[in-house]
Amino acid sequence: MSPAIDFYFDFSSPYGYLGSHRIEPLAAKYGRAVNWRPILLGAAFKLTGSRPLTEQPIRQDYFLRDFPRSARFYGIPYKHPTVFPVSTVAACRAYYAVVDRGKAVTLAKALYKAFFVDDINISEAENVIRVAAGAGCDVRAALGDQAVKDKTKAEVDAAIAKGVFGSPYVIADGEPFWGVDRFDQLEKWLATGGF
Repeated sequence: MSPAIDFYFDFSSPYGYLGSHRIEPLAAKYGRAVNWRPILLGAAFKLTGSRPLTEQPIRQDYFLRDFPRSARFYGIPYKHPTVFPVSTVAACRAYYAVVDRGKAVTLAKALYKAFFVDDINISEAENVIRVAAGAGCDVRAALGDQAVKDKTKAEVDAAIAKGVFGSPYVIADGEPFWGVDRFDQLEKWLATGGF
C-alpha cells in the first residue's frame, strides 16, 4: 500500500467538515489510508496573523454564503451553527484521548456532525463528552488529563512545524494541499504520482 495521507483539520472549520466527507473515499480510490490529525487553528492564526473567515471584514459575507453553497455542491448535509466560530480545544483533546484510531475517527465524524448538522456547541466540554459517549468513547476524565493536554499541544505544534496553517490541509507524499477546493489537485497527484 502507498504511504498514508495526513488530513489536518479544525473541528470549527466548515471546509474541514466538507473535507472530512471527501478524504476517505478519495484516498481509498488510490489505495491510501488517512491519518486524521485535528489541530487548533487559533495556534496557527497567532503565527500567521489571520482570523476566522467570518471575522474578516468584507470577506465574512461571502464565506457565510459559500459554506452552505459548497455543502450543497458536494451533497453534504450542513446547517450553519448558531454559535460560530468556537474553541475546539475540548474536541481536539477528546480525539487525542482515544487510543483506538478507528474509534477516534468515528468520534471526529460525530463531533463534526454535532456541530455542522445538529447545531451542538462543541466548545462546551459537556457537549463533547455526550457526543463522545454516543460514539462509544468515554473521554470525561481524559479532557482534564495533563498527558492528553500535552499530546494535543505536541500534535498541534508538530502540524505547525510542518507548515500547516489552515483547514483542511492535506499532505500526500510530502506535497501540501490547502482547502477542500484543492481536492481535485490532490486527486490528480494521487492518480499520477505527482505533477
